[in-house]
Amino acid sequence: MYAVVETGGKQYKVEPGATVQVERLPAEVGSTVELDRVLLIGDGDEVQVGRPTVAGARVVAEVVAQEKGEKIIVFRYKPKVRYRRKTGHRQRLTRLLIKEIAR
Repeated sequence: MYAVVETGGKQYKVEPGATVQVERLPAEVGSTVELDRVLLIGDGDEVQVGRPTVAGARVVAEVVAQEKGEKIIVFRYKPKVRYRRKTGHRQRLTRLLIKEIAR
């Protein structure tokens, strides 16, 4: 069984027992979160597609860690005018362990 959920403006394909990194969620490590924006549920040959979400479906996950992603270098440059700006960014992420997919 698998599901496609939306959180943080992005879509993720999840299965029970899998871990996934999502945009930061305001939850403590060890707590349980429910993702209720389930767009699709697949179970073998049977697939339920939501319009836009599957009614009554939810994904239960446990927060494993609050961490930062890889550093991204942002470099701005304009030729012939000696303009250079170098900055960096590290996105805050939440690592989730998927417990169950409920209909």
